Amino acid sequence: MQTIIFALLALVSLFSAIMVVTRKNPVFSILYLVLTFFCFAGFYVMLGATFLAAIQILVYAGAIMVLFLFVVMMLNLREPEELEGKNTLWQTMGAVVAIGFGLLVLAFLGRSPGAGVPNFQPGEEAYVMGGAKALGKLLFTEFVFPFEIAGVLLLAAVIGAVALAKRKRV
Repeated sequence: MQTIIFALLALVSLFSAIMVVTRKNPVFSILYLVLTFFCFAGFYVMLGATFLAAIQILVYAGAIMVLFLFVVMMLNLREPEELEGKNTLWQTMGAVVAIGFGLLVLAFLGRSPGAGVPNFQPGEEAYVMGGAKALGKLLFTEFVFPFEIAGVLLLAAVIGAVALAKRKRV
């Protein structure tokens, strides 16, 4: 039974992820992204991480998607604009920054031993996957750097959305 549920969730999440990328209307893309997040919450429930599933629904499918929808409505996108030739400098700079950031992340992951794998000590209290206590302990000890990077990326996204909203209207 679990295999059937997993296969169904996997198919729905793959379909909705593809639909996020291929839709021209950003509102429909956001709605498909919400469906993808609900599928991920289903994966968490199947793994026994009910706390993570609840957080996935509350934070991502709730708050973050409302923020995305607000930004899309604030931008008031009508017709896709054609790219001008002078944007190639910005595109090149963006690609260089993205490659540099990717190399930085790869260097960090290669330097840290056992990145992504929690350290279990014999005699410790049983590790409950997805529990609030274990998640908090890992988040603010071993994974504090990726947590801070995620915060900086979210700040950059908000600044970018405000900059796009304040652009000159023609």
